[in-house]
Amino acid sequence: MGRSIEVPRCGLWRAAGFLACRHGGLCDKVHGGTRLLTGSLLTPVYKRFWRPLEPPRVLIVENIMAKTPVTVRGAEQLKQELHRLKTVDRPNAIAAIAEARSHGDLSENAEYDAAKDRQSFIEGRISEVESKLANAQVIDPKLIDADGRCVFGATVDLQDAATGEGVTYQIVGDDEANIKQGKISIGSPVARALIGRYPGDVAVVEAPGGSREFEIVDVRYE
Repeated sequence: MGRSIEVPRCGLWRAAGFLACRHGGLCDKVHGGTRLLTGSLLTPVYKRFWRPLEPPRVLIVENIMAKTPVTVRGAEQLKQELHRLKTVDRPNAIAAIAEARSHGDLSENAEYDAAKDRQSFIEGRISEVESKLANAQVIDPKLIDADGRCVFGATVDLQDAATGEGVTYQIVGDDEANIKQGKISIGSPVARALIGRYPGDVAVVEAPGGSREFEIVDVRYE
């Protein structure tokens, strides 16, 4: 997700998603802590592709280098999916296209169009999973030492303040979330309300249906 920073008059340059200015490597005061590359260190070849950013003086900077947290189990699931996509789904899609081609005229060949769509979906998913794995920060919940706080990977026992009903959730990555298995995404309203809190605290969850209060009974790392 992008964030706004004020572009100074020192001259700011962009290429391949990186920024550079004349102030140097990490220009906290004028660039809001955004890591920069020094333009003077670029070779002449790279300088050919750099262009100055003109007004407006507010720039949306994408944090393209950010890591996405994922549990060990979640990373393994992504690896297994990638293996299946490459060794099973991709060959099957290629075979289906070849089979559809053998039926003749492609302009009115619904099987061919469906096979091509399937292949496009598979290749897109392969790229997506590879990107997720490349940018993943793999976290083993068993190795977490957070002094009892609710953090990513933690398993949290809750009690609904209104009904007294108990529920247990583990805070996981987006691809791992499965409410039926008690796994909630780090970006969900419940997880956002829990992060940083301790047993005994009351978390207020703001959801579309209204706010709900949960008492944190226990936090485990397993």
